[in-house]
Amino acid sequence: MNRSSSAIAFAVACAGVAIFSAMDAVVKGLALTIGTYNTLLWRSFAGVVVSIVPWMMRRPPLPSRAAIWLHVQRGAVSAVMAMLFFWGLARTPMAQAIALSFIAPLIAQGLAVVMLGERMKRGALLGSLLALAGVIVILAGQANMAMSADALLGAGAVLLSALCYAYNIILMRRQAQVADPYEVACLQNVAVALCLALASPWWAEVPDVRHAPMIIIAALLATISLFLLSWAYARRQASYLAPTEFTAFLWASLFGYLIFAEHLYLTTVAGAALIVAGCLVAARAAPEPAFEREVVP
Repeated sequence: MNRSSSAIAFAVACAGVAIFSAMDAVVKGLALTIGTYNTLLWRSFAGVVVSIVPWMMRRPPLPSRAAIWLHVQRGAVSAVMAMLFFWGLARTPMAQAIALSFIAPLIAQGLAVVMLGERMKRGALLGSLLALAGVIVILAGQANMAMSADALLGAGAVLLSALCYAYNIILMRRQAQVADPYEVACLQNVAVALCLALASPWWAEVPDVRHAPMIIIAALLATISLFLLSWAYARRQASYLAPTEFTAFLWASLFGYLIFAEHLYLTTVAGAALIVAGCLVAARAAPEPAFEREVVP
C-alpha cells in the first residue's frame, strides 16, 4: 500500500471521527432530555434498522465464529464505553469531555504494539506526543475554571470511558480484518442494542414521538461513522490511524459552541493547534503494513 492510499485511509478515518462527533452532539441533547440509557438504547435499535438493509442487500455469507466473537466483544465494550462517556458528556462541556477522552488513542497505540505486534514509527509517536501536549494545554486551561461536583463526576466517567475506548480501537482493528464494513456497521449495532437491552426491564422507557427524528439522525450518523472507520482500519494499522481521534476536539469545540453555547478559550485554541499539528505529523509517518487485505465496499 503506497503513501497515497495511506493518506486516503487517514482522511476517511478523520471523516468518520467528524461524523461521530456530530452524533455526540445529537446524543448529548437527547441525553439531557430523555436520559443517557434510553437515548443509547433507542439509538441502537434505530441503528439496527438503518444498517441491516444495506448489509442484507449484499446477500452476505454467515459471519465466521471469529467475527461473531469480535462483534460480541466490541458490542459489550462499546455499550459500557458509551454509557460512561455520554453520562459524563451530559455533565461536562463537549470540548473538555473530548479532551479527556484523548487518553484513549494514546493507550491504543501502546496496545497495538503489544497485542497486534505492530511497529510504531518515530513520526507517529512524535505526532501523538505533540497532540498530547495540546491536550495538556487544554486541561491546564480547564483547571483554572471552577468545576461542580457533578462536573467532576462527569470527567471521571469520561476517563473511565476512555480506557474502554482504547481497547475498543484494538477490537476495531481486529474486526476490520475478519468482516467487511457493512457487516461491522450492522452487527455492531445489534450487539450494542442487545447488551443495553439487558437492563431494559429496569431502565427502559418509550420516548415521546417528538424525539424520534433526532434518535434516527443519531443512528444514521453512528452507522455512517462505523462504516467509514471500519473501511479505514481495514487498510491501515491502528497505531497509524489512532491519532485521527484527536480531530474530534475541533468538532466538539464547534458543536459545543453552536449548539450548547459552550465558550471557547485561548488555551483551547492553542491546544487544538497542537493537536492538528500532531495529526499532520502522524499522517506523514505511514508505517509498513503487516498485511494486505482488500475489503470490497
